[in-house]
Amino acid sequence: MSTTASDVQEQPVRNWQTSQQKTRDLLAPHGLRLGINPLGWTNDVIAEFGNDTPVDTFIAEAAAAGYEGVEMGRKFPTDPGAVAKLLAAGNADLVSGWYSGRLAEISVEDELANVAQHAAVLSLNGARVMVYGETGAMPGDDPLNEPLSASPVMADADWAAYGQRLTAFAEALAREYGIQLAYHAHLMMVAESEAEIDRLMAETGDAVGLLFDTGHIVAGGGDLGRVLAHHGRRINHIHLKDIRRDVFADVRQRDASFNTGVRVGMFTVPGDGYIDYSPVIEFARSDAYTGWLVVEAEQDPGQAPSAEYADKAMHTVRSLFGE
Repeated sequence: MSTTASDVQEQPVRNWQTSQQKTRDLLAPHGLRLGINPLGWTNDVIAEFGNDTPVDTFIAEAAAAGYEGVEMGRKFPTDPGAVAKLLAAGNADLVSGWYSGRLAEISVEDELANVAQHAAVLSLNGARVMVYGETGAMPGDDPLNEPLSASPVMADADWAAYGQRLTAFAEALAREYGIQLAYHAHLMMVAESEAEIDRLMAETGDAVGLLFDTGHIVAGGGDLGRVLAHHGRRINHIHLKDIRRDVFADVRQRDASFNTGVRVGMFTVPGDGYIDYSPVIEFARSDAYTGWLVVEAEQDPGQAPSAEYADKAMHTVRSLFGE
């Protein structure tokens, strides 16, 4: 049978449609969808990692691997209409986007003014969750290059007021933009350890959701099953990240920085590290969670080719759901 020009043009479309449909068929019965973050293509902090990679390359390769949605990164435009065109051209939905908040230091009113443009981009493009990372109170002028032991510790007396500001901010996001706040427990930030996650949840109202990032929780010394058991009803977003055990152990032993850890490959995609995902998958398959699962791994694309590792993660997630 001969191949026509139109067959050649349509083949890539058929490829991403088939791959995304396989993902949908596997996850939709559980009320889940699978997305991916651009950090495996372009790092938001380490500029040379993927600096020459266009954002449309990331979206196209993500869709081709079978991911239905993407999170935003630094290469994305900030105009809602431009983001909409980019997503439509790349056959992907918008899942979420990181926001660097400073409610540890500033007022709710100031934070709402700061977030307005970003929240509008998310809301107008169908995202229902905003990833919140607390960058206030981080150490030094270049905190991600400080030793991991320098992670900030919030004073006991400050937690109640911080929780009140977070709750008011999250309630305003829901009211004004129709999006939920997903608080990212994260190395080198206010909520890093399991105890700090517990305190965060105790001091905030239900409007503050918890982003459950497997890599950061384990790296912060937390137990995945225990965090799920204690805070499952507050979890409104999930990041699937893995850890290379020996690499991370060395980073900890040397008290290196977060960025040093990323450079040497402490994080990777699911299935390429040592994390046991069984409690997370059990939780995701239950009625307790519906929403997005997002593959995320800060890596050097020169050492961990982006599309290859996205495909590796896709096969791992599908296998975890019984494919």
